[in-house]
Amino acid sequence: MKKVITAVALGIALTAGGTTTATALHKDVRLTIDGQTVPGGTFAVTVADVLAGNGIVLGPNDLVSPALDTKVEDGATVAVTYAKPITLTVDGEQEIFVSTAATVAELLGSKPIPELHQAWVSVPTSTALPRTGLAIAVSTPKQITLAVAGGSAKKLTTSANTVADLLTEQGVSVDADDQVSPALTDFLTEGAAVTADRVEITTKSVTEKVDPPVTKKKNSTMWAGESRTLVEGKPGKANRVYQITTVNGEVTKKTVITELFVTQPEPATVEVGTKTSANGVGINLARAAMWDRIARCESGGNWHINTGNGYYGGLQFNLASWRANGGRDFAARPDQATREQQITVANRYYAKAGTRPWSCA
Repeated sequence: MKKVITAVALGIALTAGGTTTATALHKDVRLTIDGQTVPGGTFAVTVADVLAGNGIVLGPNDLVSPALDTKVEDGATVAVTYAKPITLTVDGEQEIFVSTAATVAELLGSKPIPELHQAWVSVPTSTALPRTGLAIAVSTPKQITLAVAGGSAKKLTTSANTVADLLTEQGVSVDADDQVSPALTDFLTEGAAVTADRVEITTKSVTEKVDPPVTKKKNSTMWAGESRTLVEGKPGKANRVYQITTVNGEVTKKTVITELFVTQPEPATVEVGTKTSANGVGINLARAAMWDRIARCESGGNWHINTGNGYYGGLQFNLASWRANGGRDFAARPDQATREQQITVANRYYAKAGTRPWSCA
């Protein structure tokens, strides 16, 4: 209301007083907007008149000094500071607010940003803040590690904003196949462990043997774990194209993408045992190579030997040990059992005593 009254009074005075009055009411005012001086001469009685005469409309958060109803004299200074909408992101944390700072440097200086003098800022700090506002990103120095192509992790101090910025800073280029962790767009955080693995995807054409498919038939008279070939299969041959993926030079994936048979494989048929002992145990051929070696020493590898000395079979069990370890699941004496059955009983004994019972172990 005061501004309207002043403007009306100013108009009446100009009409009634003519040139003399107009000259008296014209003020040479030093007008600054966000610290920048602009021509401010106008017909004015108050600060509000100065602003109106210069086409300045204040927003709700803008500042003016002196107050709008202050009377102005020749040589007076009127300062306007606009409030600008700011989006400030520091190390990935975003804050939206209004600020009357004139420059990016003034704005950042008003914030508790650690090691600001060493930080990366997305715009020059000398940039004047426009009335329309500005989005500013800041990345403060961080201790991180970087490992490239499977090499040792290197400790770094960086002000890079994102993982992509870090790789650019360190001269590390990556392509679409390479694996980068964390993601390229992720903001860097203190203590981040960044890896850039080189991934190569190639193709290779080969001619290979194709194993015959196997049809299995169950036989309840054979022990579980035993098998017998009824029909020998024949391998085939195929031209294959593989897609090979390597990570840092090591093959991690190999996939057949095309396959053309030169000769088809012929299926094999195998009988497999299903018979188990009373406690549900079948054949156990663990450590078979070790038991074969012991048998060669103990009995010359003769799994059915019985010399009458009280020790039987390839592993030279006595009857007490054979029976104590469930040997009668298979046969009354060790020499009457198959190699596989004797190894199964030996594994049971091994679980209790290791190889101590065998002098050849």
